[in-house]
Amino acid sequence: MADEHIIARYRHWYRKLLRFYSRPYRERFAESMEQTFNDVCREQAKAGKGLVGFVLWAFAETSLGIIRENLMSIIMQKSIVRIAMVVGLVLLLPLLGNLFVDGFNWDLADFIIWGILLFGTGLTFELIARKGGTLAYRAAVGVACLAGFLLVWINAAVGIIGDEELANAMYLGVLAVGFVGAFIAGFQPRGMSRVLIATAVAQALVPLIAMTWVPENRFSPGFVPVMGLNAVFVAAWIVSAILFRYAAEPWSRIEGQELGRGESREVAAE
Repeated sequence: MADEHIIARYRHWYRKLLRFYSRPYRERFAESMEQTFNDVCREQAKAGKGLVGFVLWAFAETSLGIIRENLMSIIMQKSIVRIAMVVGLVLLLPLLGNLFVDGFNWDLADFIIWGILLFGTGLTFELIARKGGTLAYRAAVGVACLAGFLLVWINAAVGIIGDEELANAMYLGVLAVGFVGAFIAGFQPRGMSRVLIATAVAQALVPLIAMTWVPENRFSPGFVPVMGLNAVFVAAWIVSAILFRYAAEPWSRIEGQELGRGESREVAAE
């Protein structure tokens, strides 16, 4: 009886993991994969073998399969090429600045770091936005990705709270709340809405917590500007949460079905 309860719990988490496959792959294979996982767990338990080792191996192998399938899907759709082209065009701006603007002096490390941030943001958007078929869902992902990119970029370039490294490092915790929460929510719009609200709360708490040891005169360029910039990010997370909430509504799902049919027609036309 205890084994059945444990197997049911493992199967529940394995079902959540399978959600990270693309929708066509999930609709085709997820049910059989889940059933196979359940059957092997039962066989392991009946034979008196430990379940933990098999479960860890199954989760690791499935995770690698998810990464491989999603990346291949992106490459097949030429999304990665589009992202690279956009990043290249954006990087032309600082390159032209180096050539024609006095005092503008980006070195190779600046181009590499900014390129990685831009490409990583674009790739993250493509991977997550594909999991929701509505414009609201994609807009929510776009706002969240843009906010995350700007948070990392500004913090790395000048520091949101001056040169207080420990205080600025807490903003990594804000991103961690978003990333970990998104995985726990399975990227489902209603759950993502709650995650983004939690991210906004975490963002709001950072300067308040920093105040417990950072003197007001160390809040460069000033306490009010720091709080104002922080409030902009809080607002961005809340806007994303509202869009995710909208994406969870029935009328939004109907919109997503229409969008999916439109994309299918475009693919057929190509």
